[in-house]
Amino acid sequence: MSKRVTIFAGHYGSGKTNVAVNYALWLSEEHSKVSIADLDIVNPYFRSKDSEKVLEEKGIRLISSAFANSNVDTPALPAEAYSITADKDCYAVVDVGGDDRGALALGRYVPDILEENNYEMYFVINKYRPLTPDADSAIEVMREIEYSCGMRFTGIVNNSNIGEETTPEEVQNSFAYADEISAKTGIPVVMTTVDKRIYPQIKEIKENAKPLTLYVRQSWQRG
Repeated sequence: MSKRVTIFAGHYGSGKTNVAVNYALWLSEEHSKVSIADLDIVNPYFRSKDSEKVLEEKGIRLISSAFANSNVDTPALPAEAYSITADKDCYAVVDVGGDDRGALALGRYVPDILEENNYEMYFVINKYRPLTPDADSAIEVMREIEYSCGMRFTGIVNNSNIGEETTPEEVQNSFAYADEISAKTGIPVVMTTVDKRIYPQIKEIKENAKPLTLYVRQSWQRG
């Protein structure tokens, strides 16, 4: 069963925004009132506002900076972002900016989230990003984010991919990486997210696999 607030955070380029958008769409199939809050103040170019049209079609409320997808981006967040904690009838998905700097934006909502205690906070990992190629480097990012926002992660999402070039073999090769992070932190791997194009092959070998539609613009280079 989904918690009322689900937070996605991770290293820059981990693909957390696309995971968050897909998760909001999954929630909308079960709940009539869903919102997604884009708290990414680090990177104004790869964000959930890219998916505004598809979210609107599903009745999902998008909360984001007025400057998203423009040539101006400021750390200012809209006042409606407080509905994450204030509106208890709404299932909220929160997309946190990359690394510890982005996690600072979440900090202002943390006391109320912790008080309600109806949340999950997922660490999105990607083995194929240059700065998180091994478990220890990923865990370092994890701890920096936790320290900055004042919350602990409750689950791991293995989103290891190299964009549209990703093969089933590359996803399979990330399983040990995700399992090592889980073993060293005691945090479970709750999902393995893969492009819907290769999902049929992965679901046969990974029980917690979930198919992703690529809604968010993203450029890619191998690390």
